[in-house]
Amino acid sequence: MSTQMYAAAGKAVAAGSGKRRPRGRRGNWGVGLYSVIILALLLIPIVYTIVFSFNIPARTNVSWRGFSLANWINICNDPRVCAAFGSSILVGTTATIVAAAIGTAIAIALVRFRFRFRTGLTILLFLPMATPEVVLGSGLGSQFLNIGVDKGLTTTIVAHIMFCISFVVITVRARVASLDPAIEEAGRDLYASPGQVWWRITFPLLLPGIVAAALLSFALSFDDFIITAFVSGNFETLPKYIYTAAVRAIPAQANVFASIIFLLAIVLVVASQLTAAVRRRRLAREG
Repeated sequence: MSTQMYAAAGKAVAAGSGKRRPRGRRGNWGVGLYSVIILALLLIPIVYTIVFSFNIPARTNVSWRGFSLANWINICNDPRVCAAFGSSILVGTTATIVAAAIGTAIAIALVRFRFRFRTGLTILLFLPMATPEVVLGSGLGSQFLNIGVDKGLTTTIVAHIMFCISFVVITVRARVASLDPAIEEAGRDLYASPGQVWWRITFPLLLPGIVAAALLSFALSFDDFIITAFVSGNFETLPKYIYTAAVRAIPAQANVFASIIFLLAIVLVVASQLTAAVRRRRLAREG
């Protein structure tokens, strides 16, 4: 009797599992369709920007008039666009280098050393990330005004460094916490100087985190408009130029620069993935 009961229970479980499979398949199809829709919505503005960078030049770049390479060939037809793009590159590069250097030092200090006000410093580092950009930009702009500093390139770079440091510290700190101190101790046991330990052991291990933090900082700095509007004065970056030009008509060259940045980001991501794949294959062969 018990054998018949176990057999009946097994058939019921099998029948129930067989009924639930179609639901799982429908659920998978639903998740896939939902992902495709969200991805399409995210890519529509990017596709629009790239397509309209090949539009026939005119006073406005709102309606499609036909395919043309004139915008790419005469990319600096509007000097203000090229000047604004160069300003954004200059500010982003300078802020990234300085923020990466200072943020890496702060991250190492927070992980490796114990000192007074360490917890307070950690809280202060999170404040720029949690503070709205309007509040942060207006506060920095008022501070520069109170101390009598003229707004321009210098104040813009200083403001970008200040809000980029927090992101660098958070990113590099996670990398520092994952390092094994025994590796550095092994280098010191082999009579390596502190400088040799840093450049030959610590820095190469921290490099992936530093590069990730630097790329994030550059993207945030290049894309920033709100803080820049408060601290830049008459100095013009690309986001600020596009915002002011939108009142009249955004030139097609702005779409060209946006397309170049997007394609460059895609190339960097693909190159990093291919490099990582080649490295994994080489390690697998050596292993």
